[in-house]
Amino acid sequence: MTDRLLTGQMLEFEADPFAAGLGAVRHTRRGAVLLHDGRIAAVGDADMVRAAHPRVPVTDHGDHLILPGFVDAHAHYPQTAIIASWGKRLIDWLNSYTFPEEMRFDDPAYAADVAARYLDLLVANGTTTVSSYCTIHPESVDAFFGAAQSRGLRALAGKTCMDRDTAPKALRDTAQGAYDDSRALLERWHGVDRLSYVITPRFSPTSTAAQLDALGALWAEHPDCLMQTHLSEQVDEIAWMRGLYPGARDYLDTYEAHGLLGARGVYGHAIHLEPREVDRLAEVGAAVVHCPTSNSFIGSGLFDMGLRARLRVGLATDTGGGSSFSMLRTMAAAYEIGQLRGIALHPAELLWLATAGSARALHLDDTIGRIAVGMEADITVLDLASTPAIAQRAARANDIWEAVFPTIMMGDDRAIAQVYVAGTPVG
Repeated sequence: MTDRLLTGQMLEFEADPFAAGLGAVRHTRRGAVLLHDGRIAAVGDADMVRAAHPRVPVTDHGDHLILPGFVDAHAHYPQTAIIASWGKRLIDWLNSYTFPEEMRFDDPAYAADVAARYLDLLVANGTTTVSSYCTIHPESVDAFFGAAQSRGLRALAGKTCMDRDTAPKALRDTAQGAYDDSRALLERWHGVDRLSYVITPRFSPTSTAAQLDALGALWAEHPDCLMQTHLSEQVDEIAWMRGLYPGARDYLDTYEAHGLLGARGVYGHAIHLEPREVDRLAEVGAAVVHCPTSNSFIGSGLFDMGLRARLRVGLATDTGGGSSFSMLRTMAAAYEIGQLRGIALHPAELLWLATAGSARALHLDDTIGRIAVGMEADITVLDLASTPAIAQRAARANDIWEAVFPTIMMGDDRAIAQVYVAGTPVG
């Protein structure tokens, strides 16, 4: 693999800015990152790094901003084709759009086509790592991991399991089938190249207690895996859950009672949490994932970023319930929702959520999410003047935060000047 030295503006997050403030972030006006064998080998002042490595080819990104690749902590790649489908609340949206589309993924060719299209859209938007739900079909998992592997991406995914008659018959498996399929897929893909298998019950309303028990047993057998599911996304969903699990103390209890609560649990949405649920998530060290464009598009509610004080919090597009493949748009939506909750998220906090924060939620913060020596060389380079509207605002900036914030709020794939995946330029 060819060594490469990147120069440009650079942000290094040395700690969590939510906890440590802006002192946690170093801005280098003229910085350099040395890429070697898919990892970051040196970081620092451009002149110093170039002098130390005079024979390494240089790619000069000028005034563009060098960042870690974005990390999308919760998505549904099978919903790519139905993104921006009009006018439904969660349950109706699933029945009207999602479930009919997911029935198509028993076709390996169709699954492969969508997986390729989806991952190319992510990379075009600066995302280099994603955790995705697949469908109940093992073919959908093979297609996703095959597409990610061929692109060298770090990717996480799992077969979505549903065996209750609240899901269409064509999308139901069984408790034993979910266990057997998930185990076989885990053994085939987990730890191969940059891939990780994630045990994936869709959510408790579409699984029987027997299936949740089976997946809890599988997780206990493979505790190094993550487990992802949905939690307290909408008020009417919670009422639905209570009718199906009348003995549960709350929504989280439908997972906890079946061995599906733990430090490596990743719970999407988590908007309408009760105090006991927050306490238990904090006690075990679990993560929740904020999906702001989805929460507003489907009318779910306003996530409380104040949970960040107690819980691991990731950020995600939740495509296709979310309305964009872009983590820039997702950061903008997180800012807007924060404003409605009385929390003005700083650009440093937004960038942290989309990189190191999401990596931490996925237990990958020792591997991706920061520009630092030893980390994998997944990098996104932002053009901070990608459109006339952004350029005219950025021209008035007094510091890096005023320069980057217009791109967070108004940027799209045009702002992505270059992406590096494991040190290799793509796109």
